[in-house]
Amino acid sequence: MKKVMMGTEAAALAAALARVQVVSAYPITPQTVIVEELADIIGRGDLDAKYINVESEHSAMASCIGAAATGARTFTATSSQGLALMHEVLHYASGARVPIVMANANRALAPPWNLYCDHTDALSQRDTGWIQYYCADVQDVMDAILIAYRVAEKVLLPVMVNLDAFYLTHTSELLDVPEQASVDRYLPAYRPESKLDVDDPKTFGNVCGADLYTSFKFSRHKDTLGVSRHWNEAAGRFADEFGRRHPVVRPYRTDDADLVIVAIGTAAGAIRMAADRLREEGVAAGSLRLSMVRPFPVDEVRAAVARARHVVVVDRDVSFGAEGIVAQEVKAALFGMAGDIHLHGFVAGIGGNDITSDSVVELARQALAGSGAAVQAGNSYWGEVLA
Repeated sequence: MKKVMMGTEAAALAAALARVQVVSAYPITPQTVIVEELADIIGRGDLDAKYINVESEHSAMASCIGAAATGARTFTATSSQGLALMHEVLHYASGARVPIVMANANRALAPPWNLYCDHTDALSQRDTGWIQYYCADVQDVMDAILIAYRVAEKVLLPVMVNLDAFYLTHTSELLDVPEQASVDRYLPAYRPESKLDVDDPKTFGNVCGADLYTSFKFSRHKDTLGVSRHWNEAAGRFADEFGRRHPVVRPYRTDDADLVIVAIGTAAGAIRMAADRLREEGVAAGSLRLSMVRPFPVDEVRAAVARARHVVVVDRDVSFGAEGIVAQEVKAALFGMAGDIHLHGFVAGIGGNDITSDSVVELARQALAGSGAAVQAGNSYWGEVLA
């Protein structure tokens, strides 16, 4: 079934198709439409779920943790300052091994106040133990949420599905909406082996000593490292059922690339177009979209840039005093590789500025020429063309 809808509407419909049982709602621009749509869906009787109005994003995540601990399939959505307010309980969700799925509309952090796209909100939470997936288009939003539930309930870890503010949240696209029966085949009801049950009492989240604490953390780290494999398996099963594939990385023309441009989110289209334009100029360019940032897909990134001499990372975020966060992650992944790879990190498009193929081509030219930009700190550039 074909429908035209915004990314927020697609996220809400995906949660409904997943037959979520608990929705915890606190509105914040630009994700508000997600919880409004779910309120309508549940209010009409189209989804049998408990809708909880809470007083803050902190409470939204806390109620999801409680509901998920009882074995309910849970969903919430947030953005920017709301995600920051959740920080404490994000750690608790991953440590408690509850498979919550949350949509986050990537929006700039204040001050100054800004409603537009920036990835710093989610990337600043990358050490909370959540799986992090970044969508490139509206279809990706719908599909990723369904895949996320299958993975979360397999590995017992929460998943954050990120969609760019306004580029996806408030942009309408034509997409394929799967039939409920097909989704039910792909995503059966959640049946946890262990849950809160008054008839079968257990202790959850109790105090423990150093020896047990270390073993818990090691077990979670090991399971998190294996998530890329589980995601690709679930994405392959999704492709078998629905004909669309969503792997953890998406390389484009990288087999013989001398220069590879890397980005996350909606910039994926711009970096593909930039690679094509650079090819026309005689530069053997390719692009690499990172769909997943946690766990970081080290092996896949290394394989994609194996032949390159230059890697250009376009970050829609900044780690103040260092550089773009994705550039740091890519550097760490490439450390120790054979060969002479030059990584060029650019901060671009923060606060809602557009990342266009023209601007990406200009950044690639700067990287190849070894020239700086308006402001240069180490290997990270804030390009004049994007100011």
